[in-house]
Amino acid sequence: MDGIEIIDPRFKAFVLPNAPLERLADGFRWLEGPVWFADQDCLLVSDLPNDRILRWTESGGISVFRQPAGFANGHTRDREGRLIGCSHQDRCLKRMELDGRITILADRYRDHRLNAPNDVVVKSDGTIWFSDPHYGINTDYEGGRHPAELPPSVYRLDPRDGSLSVVADDFDGPNGLCFSPDEKLLYIAETGLQFASDPIQHIRVFDVLNPGARLGGGRVFHKISPGAADGMRCDEEGNLWSSAADGVHCIDPSGALLGKILVPATVANLTFGGRNRSRLFLCAGRTLYAIYVNKRGAQRP
Repeated sequence: MDGIEIIDPRFKAFVLPNAPLERLADGFRWLEGPVWFADQDCLLVSDLPNDRILRWTESGGISVFRQPAGFANGHTRDREGRLIGCSHQDRCLKRMELDGRITILADRYRDHRLNAPNDVVVKSDGTIWFSDPHYGINTDYEGGRHPAELPPSVYRLDPRDGSLSVVADDFDGPNGLCFSPDEKLLYIAETGLQFASDPIQHIRVFDVLNPGARLGGGRVFHKISPGAADGMRCDEEGNLWSSAADGVHCIDPSGALLGKILVPATVANLTFGGRNRSRLFLCAGRTLYAIYVNKRGAQRP
């Protein structure tokens, strides 16, 4: 199949021979943070250096959802359907209420400012987990250059009482996050020091320990090549779909590469959406792509 690389024969059943890669829109600077709103049949996505959040629909194409947007990066939805977002410029985690108001959920840890929250996921108990590397404050291009006050870390926020705790701090650059469908595992992309000549880049997997407030383990799960993992999503069977320099890589729960969807630009982030959650939306630099696959994105408990 054109644009598909089969590594393991199992991957043939994951992709569709009559579903090509589609270019939905282009002319952006750098797309990130896609999130699907099934109840509104739309995709929200960050055009990060242009400081705006865009809205895409099948019938209407691209429109501006919010600008300025605090140089937003990663997004997700909470259990009440509210938009949770990472702001580079404001160095915080935000929530857009159902009436459009913005609530700052976290901007400091132990009296120090967060760096630049990057990616975020919500667990079924309502807790919010996010990565906080230095990338967004290293240059002015994605929000503003500032000195870091905290080491790169992954945090857990309980919005019920506002408590914020570090769940992982042995990273050079924690990036994309993804829970397994049963929420027993948390995958974290390590994209290393931004300007290092030979950065450490791999996906690590952690055990989510009861009662779900701590992590254990942290072994290397998979090394993406070429490039590095950034955004990641699981399908219903626990296969991990990861961004890469040559497109999207599909990895089984054991860490074995099954196959690739080849894309003519580096993919930074992705999400499942559309009818039955079987359409992959891909943020690839200046271009938004989509492709139907024969798997459905995970619905966690």
